[in-house]
Amino acid sequence: MFGVINPTKLLLTALCGALTLPALATERLFTYTYEPETLPQGVFELEQWVTVRAGRNRAVEQEDFYRLQFREELEYGVTDNYQVALYFNHEYESYDIPGGGHFSDYRQTGLSLENKYLLLNPAERTVGLALYLEPSWDWDEETFKLEEKIILGQRHGDWKWALNLTHETEWEHDYRETAGECEATAGIARLLSSRWALGVEMRHHAEISEYRDWEGYAFYLGPVVSYHRDRWWAALTVMPQIYGANFEDNPDRNAHLDLDGHERVNVRLLFGFGF
Repeated sequence: MFGVINPTKLLLTALCGALTLPALATERLFTYTYEPETLPQGVFELEQWVTVRAGRNRAVEQEDFYRLQFREELEYGVTDNYQVALYFNHEYESYDIPGGGHFSDYRQTGLSLENKYLLLNPAERTVGLALYLEPSWDWDEETFKLEEKIILGQRHGDWKWALNLTHETEWEHDYRETAGECEATAGIARLLSSRWALGVEMRHHAEISEYRDWEGYAFYLGPVVSYHRDRWWAALTVMPQIYGANFEDNPDRNAHLDLDGHERVNVRLLFGFGF
């Protein structure tokens, strides 16, 4: 059944589903970049994430590679400045093995608990600032992750920007090995009307094995579009890899991209509604 999944059809289906959701949501203008605002006290919001990561190569023995990552998220405003969220994570991965053979696998990838605290409200300060902490546990792979994030952002008339600086530590392989990740994401968007916004988003991601050796990095850049109503919203980002590198004897044999630890293109669709 999973072998016939088409990422494009899945994204279109999810977007159509978003447009039929029942009509208080806090809309997001970006999908990879968090904005500093938090939910009001006592408000719930449901979010659905769909991420497509596609494109590796024969050199790493992953032709026609794609990974579909799903997250179902329930957010709650504990106070006007502090929100928590519970994520259920799962994914499907597929690729052809050169010389014959095919790999495909669906699995649950655990739970995550988001904590986001607004320190400086952008409605009252020159720049908004929030701190973010997210532990994740994957019981199947016996992996634990801890992600920390600094979130900056502000609105200027019809324009809005946000910047995230992220660090993540992962304890993997029965918690015996440690890996690190560093990431910077940013977005700027303009409100075209009371409903639509259009902008651009970037992501720079790097991996550090055992906190000793840089494995590789990749830089992505692409458009983001969002639509919001009174009680629901949707946002879509398409980001191809602009450049990248890996530092382990160039396993993908590509001088300009990292197609071992990263993909040619990342696509993410989010939609949510509040109640």
